[in-house]
Amino acid sequence: MSANETINFYLLDKAIRTYRNYSQKKLKERGLKITVDQWLIMKVLSENPGIPQIDLAKKVFKDNASVTRIIDILVKTKYLDRKANPKDRRTSILKVTAAGENIIEMVQDLVLENRKIAQSGIAIEDLENLNSTLQKIIINCRL
Repeated sequence: MSANETINFYLLDKAIRTYRNYSQKKLKERGLKITVDQWLIMKVLSENPGIPQIDLAKKVFKDNASVTRIIDILVKTKYLDRKANPKDRRTSILKVTAAGENIIEMVQDLVLENRKIAQSGIAIEDLENLNSTLQKIIINCRL
């Protein structure tokens, strides 16, 4: 295996972590008391009403226990409403509150700004090649 083959995954991980740290810093600078993961969970719930928690966890690439902890925080901060599911008492029905929808919108604008900054100076063709390459890696690694 060449050095480039091993460095690519290190750089990919570093780029993701650096972007997440940058995004979290920008949220804090704006006075938004929410994490990137909390926002992502609310965004997915908002776009997929009634989604089961197990499917939510898959969509945000988190384990179920982490999603449960994040949901608990979002319920306490009144960004999510949780009700018992009358059809299955083992599950809950989650709904983004008006305050949650408001924060989703505020963060969405910042996310778009962050992406623009992160991708500045990168040619469209390079981004398309990156997307294609990442899709191939995903396909190669599917279990």
